[in-house]
Amino acid sequence: MSELTRDERAESEELLHRALAGARLPRWGIAAAAVGAIALAIILNLTTSVAGVAGTVVVAVLLFLAIQTTWSFRVEGRRHAVDRLATTAVYATFIVALAPLVAVLATVIVKGMSVISSTFLTTSMRNISPRSEGGGLYHALIGTLQQVGIAAMFGVPLGILTAIYLVEYAPFAKSRRLSRAISFFVDVMTGVPSVVVGLFIFTAFVLTLGMERSGFTASLALTILMLPVVVRSTEEMLRIVPRELREASYALGIPKWRTILKIVLPTALGGIVTGAMLAIARVAGETAPLLLTTFLSQSINTNPFKGPQAALPTFIWDQFTSATDASVNRAWGGALVLIVLVMVLYGAAKIIARYTGVKRG
Repeated sequence: MSELTRDERAESEELLHRALAGARLPRWGIAAAAVGAIALAIILNLTTSVAGVAGTVVVAVLLFLAIQTTWSFRVEGRRHAVDRLATTAVYATFIVALAPLVAVLATVIVKGMSVISSTFLTTSMRNISPRSEGGGLYHALIGTLQQVGIAAMFGVPLGILTAIYLVEYAPFAKSRRLSRAISFFVDVMTGVPSVVVGLFIFTAFVLTLGMERSGFTASLALTILMLPVVVRSTEEMLRIVPRELREASYALGIPKWRTILKIVLPTALGGIVTGAMLAIARVAGETAPLLLTTFLSQSINTNPFKGPQAALPTFIWDQFTSATDASVNRAWGGALVLIVLVMVLYGAAKIIARYTGVKRG
């Protein structure tokens, strides 16, 4: 008798829980709404002016939101329906934002892989006309590695040192004028268009000082573009380091410079390296300053201090503006190589940050 009473109590509690929770959509309801939305979007694509993959995807997402929300209002009530609508809208927004990135990457990979070969990676465009097949980007790859490498040699240390001053020394200075001026100019440099930076380098160094248009002058422009990103990212990472670590070091009598070098920087190393790689990734694809400071070259030039030097962005721009089938294909190949190069650099930076940072645990 007592066992039966226990079962009845469990059943009544379950019924009460269902009553309080209210009716819910069946487990297959989300999938059914998605299938219905996709089917309706395809029908509209075939019978109306809705065209293209992007338009069809957007229409499908909107239809899915409408179907699910209407169904949820009728079955679950207003409170659950609004909650489900908000949650689904977040995921839908993520998908809509991710779709262009996936589409771009897929297009570059498909079109670029049709061009990539050992010949394409080891030859230049010397004596290759825009209408001719063959040729490659070896000269542009060398130029990009040298120009971005020189810019990183200047920009990364200078940006890190500037951030160290702003975080570790400026708050304790008698006058804040210098730190305010530095912060102001860093903010201004963040919004300066790259073509303006290239024009500045061309005017100040090429026309005024008489320097030759070369890979080095291009590196100077890339350094200016890289600096604000490195400064701001490093500054944020240094501020995240707990103040207690610094105070514990000072309590042991360790000088401030050694505390920064041995404790603060290793603790924030992962974020600093990531910020530096983001800066490198930004400048690696810049075209306008390179056209003004080094212009174009179809030959291999391993000396960044003398003569025009090609780069991957200018190679892509040159091949695309030639507007022939062969040159456009080479432009897609150059775009794929540039993306892979940035991904390799970023992956290497993450590995370095992982194995050189402070070991925990």
